[in-house]
Amino acid sequence: MNKFLNNQGSTLLKQLWLVGLLLICGALHGSPLTMWQQTQQPITGTVRDAQGVLPGVTVLIKGKTSGTLTDENGQFSITATATDILVFSYMGYKTMEVGVGNQTIFSITLEEDTTQLKEVVLNAGYYSVKDKERTGSISRITAKDIETQPVTNVLATMQGRMAGVSITQTSGVPGAGFDIQIRGRNSLRADGNSPLYIIDGMPLGTESLGNSSFLSGSILPGAGVNALSTLNPADIESIEVLKDADATAIYGSRGANGVVLITTKKAKSGKTTLTANVFSGVGQIARRLNLMNTEQYLAMRRQAFENDGIATYPTFAHDINGTWDQNRYTDWQKELIGNTSQHRQVDVGIQGGSEFTKLLLKMTNYQETSVFHGDFAYKKTAFQFSGNHRSADQKLQLDLSVQYVLDKNNLPGTDLTLDAINLAPNAPALYDADGNLNWENSTWNNPIRQNFEQYVAKTNFLNVGGSLSYQLLPNLEFRTMAGFSDTRLAESKISPSTLYDPAFGLDSSFSFLVRNAGYQQSWSLEPQLHWSTTYQNHTLSLLTGATFQERNFGTYALQATGFSSNSLIYNPSAANVIRILNNSNSVYKYNAVFGRMNYTFNERYILNLTGRRDGSSRFGPGKQFANFGAVGAAWLFSKEALVEKHLPWLSFGKLRSSYGTTGNDQIGDYQYLDTFSSNGLPYQGIIGLQPTRLFNPDFSWETNTKWEAALDLGFLNDRISVTAAYFKNKSGNQLVGIPLPGTTGFTSVQSNFPAEVENSGLELEWSSKNVNRANFSWSTSFNLTFPKNELVSFPDLEGSTFANQYILGEPLNIRMVYQYNGLDSETGLYTFEDFNGDGLIRANDDRKKVVDLTPEFFGGFQNTLTYHKWQLDFLFQFVKQTGPNFNNYKSMPGLSVNQSVDVLNEGQPFSAGFNTQATNAYSFYRNSDAAFGDASFIRLKNIALSYTLPTAKKWHCKLYLQGQNVLTFTNYRGLDPENYSGIRIPPLRVLTLGTQLTF
Repeated sequence: MNKFLNNQGSTLLKQLWLVGLLLICGALHGSPLTMWQQTQQPITGTVRDAQGVLPGVTVLIKGKTSGTLTDENGQFSITATATDILVFSYMGYKTMEVGVGNQTIFSITLEEDTTQLKEVVLNAGYYSVKDKERTGSISRITAKDIETQPVTNVLATMQGRMAGVSITQTSGVPGAGFDIQIRGRNSLRADGNSPLYIIDGMPLGTESLGNSSFLSGSILPGAGVNALSTLNPADIESIEVLKDADATAIYGSRGANGVVLITTKKAKSGKTTLTANVFSGVGQIARRLNLMNTEQYLAMRRQAFENDGIATYPTFAHDINGTWDQNRYTDWQKELIGNTSQHRQVDVGIQGGSEFTKLLLKMTNYQETSVFHGDFAYKKTAFQFSGNHRSADQKLQLDLSVQYVLDKNNLPGTDLTLDAINLAPNAPALYDADGNLNWENSTWNNPIRQNFEQYVAKTNFLNVGGSLSYQLLPNLEFRTMAGFSDTRLAESKISPSTLYDPAFGLDSSFSFLVRNAGYQQSWSLEPQLHWSTTYQNHTLSLLTGATFQERNFGTYALQATGFSSNSLIYNPSAANVIRILNNSNSVYKYNAVFGRMNYTFNERYILNLTGRRDGSSRFGPGKQFANFGAVGAAWLFSKEALVEKHLPWLSFGKLRSSYGTTGNDQIGDYQYLDTFSSNGLPYQGIIGLQPTRLFNPDFSWETNTKWEAALDLGFLNDRISVTAAYFKNKSGNQLVGIPLPGTTGFTSVQSNFPAEVENSGLELEWSSKNVNRANFSWSTSFNLTFPKNELVSFPDLEGSTFANQYILGEPLNIRMVYQYNGLDSETGLYTFEDFNGDGLIRANDDRKKVVDLTPEFFGGFQNTLTYHKWQLDFLFQFVKQTGPNFNNYKSMPGLSVNQSVDVLNEGQPFSAGFNTQATNAYSFYRNSDAAFGDASFIRLKNIALSYTLPTAKKWHCKLYLQGQNVLTFTNYRGLDPENYSGIRIPPLRVLTLGTQLTF
């Protein structure tokens, strides 16, 4: 017993000693449990949603600054203690908090939260704003919309996806440009309606560097040789379009026609990842004209000669007099523009970094051949670098983004579309038995001859944008944005003597070379101060800054002829004659100061004030500066207690409105000065100068006053979101050429004119999450715009040179034509309305019928469906409009030009050109309302089907099929209702198959 007590006592004594020691340590350093709980340990895990893993999820330790992001596999790693709480947050999902405890490996599933959709942060240029708090009108698309489209131009990715933004593709040739109008046409000048483009804070000049002497004016309409066309869509993270005064006024004069903000992709933290995206595909003309076959064509020709009273066919009528095989048939649309273009892209990127420093490096190579007869190709190689750094104390942040693009476009000198439509179906073969160009005994101009007239454009584009910000005080931040861009173009077109019939006997001395070199170099610097504070229910933020910008622009073009050999045609020094076509350089300088105040009360009443003072070198002394500003207000009425109580189904409701003024200085450089140019005529061995512009220092900015009222609604926890906006913009003080008497030696002088143009319209937007289940989801978005454009005032319009171009109360985009009244039953000729009743049809007196080419409405309808690992996206674009039809650009039926089979059923009179009355009548017919018709269409603009393979966690693979311009539903009489010129390649139908890998 004693031994037992002794042993127990010893044990008890040891335990008491240990407890005492622990108490002492606890008193000095904390309890042992606390010590264990405070031990740092690695925590790992995976974050996913109902569809799969989620990359880019923010993982923070609550109450601390440390955190990380999930990688492309949804995995994360962080160091924490047992008492820490992990916070998982991701846009569009409910934030989740999980205690660490004894667990070191986590599997987290986030639940989608549709109420957070309004938390999306929009880029407004100088500042960012949550979607729910914006007072201005901003439309947005992201990389997920862009990546589903096999296109080469940034603007193509926006078609049909934004209310109030009308975008038209000018041609289907590789590298062709686009026309864009944001809420209508404001300026009487065609070149005064372009929006401002900004890439990562750097304003982008979009003036064409091409030379008008090139026939590329027809092959590349819309100036395909500018920086915007060279930008790589695969490098873009998001595009925001600022539309109303509140959103654009902070850009002053530069935002008169809207602002397009382009943000490139940025690096993300996490382990180093490698991505590769490869696709290849084919493209073809989506629509073709139903033209006559040989039998129908010859029947038309015979009837035409009979109508003209010609019994014997002339010697030059090779198609019908037996010179050409009358049993021959060639589908010239298939032969000349019916090739299948090949599309291929390889996109490789690597990125990674810590929570403080991140880097991204990316390379894209794209190649596309043409649908023309011949070997032509468009190539683009793009490099992108992005880096950002944030200091450990979160005060200093550096961002840098660089894009460098090499662009080469090799095209025929002339678009062969019109030849493909016009050529007689029994015209000769293109090549003879020996494979040489067939001239058929000099009876025709072989269209393939124009392939010798090659056009090549090489463009180098560099854009650098960066920012530096430092938190001076808890509420005060200094930020500087700086940028530099440089675009270089070298284009050439050769016209060798081999493109002429050898029977003409022309040698290389008749060969031509046209060469042009253009450059555009810009820099921009914008220092800013941002201050914000919150007191109880009041939030106030202030922004002030300045802009310093300079742009240098120049082109140099020459024409060389008289070569001793065609092998020397690319060397101007080998020519006998060199003519300088253009040698111009200009400098544009722009300075401004700006400010913004944003005030929010009780998280529901928002006021936004913006002001800017602009200075432009494009105006004379005393006229260079102007003030612009705007006010925007919003009321989040869904947060009112009465609404929350009685309208529980209304999850979001906001009324907003804005009013303000912006300016416009898009008139080109040095317009207010006397200018001179070479007249090319030597006098005593010296080339003289001639005046080209009169001095006028008194004109100044165009002004654009904008007003908008809008209603934003969200239903059923924002599963349905609706926006309705009405806008009215008025542009005045128009910068146009004021007509002058011919005795002055000038036709006009640049000046302000008190004409006013008004754009108004209604924009409707809808987005909904129709189904949201674990294995199946379906979302829809829809936008619809009803635009109206009107010339509301123009003093003495009837007495001006614009009398036959504009009408008060009508849109700017009109055509004044003859009114077609049908065929005369006795003469069989076309008849027209005699408006002045003098018995004659005259251009000035009877060309009074107005055809409005402004769209009645336009929009898009997009859907996204996911099922397990499958995803389907498709977009329908639609436009209701009137446009020029087949009759607008076709020659008179009966001439040696093929026709649509429709003319056989319309009873149109045929003439071979020997009947003067018929010829004159058809001239009126081509300029009448019969040459215009319904150009409305519904187009399956884009479709993308993808499947994510069930692969290992360390790598992912997605297969996809994409289509662009897949189907078009229209009654339009012509090649394409979007590009209705009829003389250019229409937009192509493109189908691609690709693979996306992530390691």
